[in-house]
Amino acid sequence: MVSKEKNRFQSKEGPTKSKPFPLVAAILILFLLLFVSITLGVMLGPVPIHPLTVWKIALNQLTLLPVSFQGDWTLAQERIIWDIRFPRVLLGVAVGAGLAVVGVVIQALVRNSLADPYILGISSGASVGATLVILFGAFGVFGQYALSTAAFLGALFSLLLVYMLAHVAGRLTTTRLLLAGVVVSMILSAITSFIVISSPNERGIRDAMFWMMGSLAGARWDHLFIPVIAVTLGLICLLVQFRPLNLLLLGEETAGTLGVDMDRFRKWMIVITALLTGVVVAVSGAIGFVGLMIPHLVRLTVGSDHRRVLPISALAGAIFVIWADVFARLVVAPQELPIGIVTALCGGPFFIWLLRKSKYSFGGEGK
Repeated sequence: MVSKEKNRFQSKEGPTKSKPFPLVAAILILFLLLFVSITLGVMLGPVPIHPLTVWKIALNQLTLLPVSFQGDWTLAQERIIWDIRFPRVLLGVAVGAGLAVVGVVIQALVRNSLADPYILGISSGASVGATLVILFGAFGVFGQYALSTAAFLGALFSLLLVYMLAHVAGRLTTTRLLLAGVVVSMILSAITSFIVISSPNERGIRDAMFWMMGSLAGARWDHLFIPVIAVTLGLICLLVQFRPLNLLLLGEETAGTLGVDMDRFRKWMIVITALLTGVVVAVSGAIGFVGLMIPHLVRLTVGSDHRRVLPISALAGAIFVIWADVFARLVVAPQELPIGIVTALCGGPFFIWLLRKSKYSFGGEGK
């Protein structure tokens, strides 16, 4: 029985079908596209700057490198490039990569193509904390980190609440987890709406709504360390678990038969994905559709082997968020759109196309 299931998995997800393009070559191409996207993302803006100037300024700031360039740029250009645009673009890289890999794992766990990083109510919990800070100045003891701290604590609270509601009789099932996530998300969203309409601060209400739709505008160098480290470590941990994630495509019972401790594995994956989502939401707000759309595109391109899907999704998600942010900055300049609006405008037509594509189903199998 076990050998038959293994053969069935290999026939569907094996090297012949899921490796139409060498993994190393695909990653190198995406790294090149990411480098180009970072360069253009920093260049483009109300004040366009030449790409050579961009990297001269960047290399000049990296004092550990024995490189020195003539200062053929203005102080204003240096501040725009190094203090504003570079941290913003790099935060977009971390946010895009984090949301994409979390989307991959959540969809594999629940075996549902409509699952996304916010399905466990984490975004709603973060929004409660963020709106309390923006509208009422809560968590002022944390100073400049009040917003990100409150958002993360709200995300952590929602995770614990979902976990307690879903954990019944010593077991945690996917169905209970999804139902608990939906219920907690609705309750916390209602609390957020109540906080917003209760505020007399009109400008604060606008800022809160802007944050709830996602933005990278608050990016600073000292805000980058935690999300970059969290996304990097999270991706490494998930890559180590690519075999159990592959077996989940056969169903939980089959994965258990093949040696996966489903209860323990599910808890471990929930903790990693929830913490990653909480960290990302805390610094960028709720940016939708990235973790929903990117995994689909990657599976359609490279198959369903998570050894390939996870790193390629991370790179594709990073590139997508960079360009979504560039569009958000430029389309109504000098004003700025919330990045969540841009991702939704991309995600909506994508899913209309996906609904019309009869040969696609979750896991990469055609029907």
